[in-house]
Amino acid sequence: MQSEGGDVRIVADRPEPDGTIPAILDIRLKPGWKTYWLEPGSSGISPQVTIDPEDGIAFSGLRFPAPKAFHDGIASYTGYDHSVAFPLSLKREKTGDLLLKASVFLGICKDICIPVQADLSLSLPESLAGNPLDRARIDDAVAALPMEPSDTFKVTAASFDAAGKRLHVSLVTPEAVAPAELFLAGPPGYSFGKPEMVTSENGKVTAEIPVRIPAKGGALKSGSVVLVARSGGLSMQTPLAFD
Repeated sequence: MQSEGGDVRIVADRPEPDGTIPAILDIRLKPGWKTYWLEPGSSGISPQVTIDPEDGIAFSGLRFPAPKAFHDGIASYTGYDHSVAFPLSLKREKTGDLLLKASVFLGICKDICIPVQADLSLSLPESLAGNPLDRARIDDAVAALPMEPSDTFKVTAASFDAAGKRLHVSLVTPEAVAPAELFLAGPPGYSFGKPEMVTSENGKVTAEIPVRIPAKGGALKSGSVVLVARSGGLSMQTPLAFD
């Protein structure tokens, strides 16, 4: 599917023996255009994909590489200023030929944001021959995802101050010099401001993050917020377990 700011397509390879279907939502942006992360900020549109379950394919979500923070002088948003691919978590639920039918909704922006709505389909016959170029694109997208927490890159403490509407987070990072960048996404309606009072010393990072709570919202539950941290050339993703 072509739009003013770039092309959007689904790329998939033949299913693995366990039924997993390697696949990505591939967004080829034109120079100067951007698209958005899971939590897009005040002026963005988070990517949404719906897969038709009647075709025997189960879908359990998109996965995202670590984003960047952008400020245009008026609003702030979070996303990507280069071509990007989001791995799709797909699994076949029947044998035989498959037809992957997807409804995609996302935002691509330059001076203004253009909502992009598309219905995409991809045939996955049982005799599908693997395409090395497509498989390399899928493998590269998976390799670009944030790593799991480790002894050298993890959250060491997290708490939510409901009265003050703030998150408090402490981390250890592998880069003792470069300050960590933090990105957060939570339940629908909740949003997060720019991290404040960030301190970084010898790879130990602390930060406070303002939380915007919807009118009918309440205290955030442990595990309901996802944090992505970038330190140097590495990134890590984890749900926050509140103290």
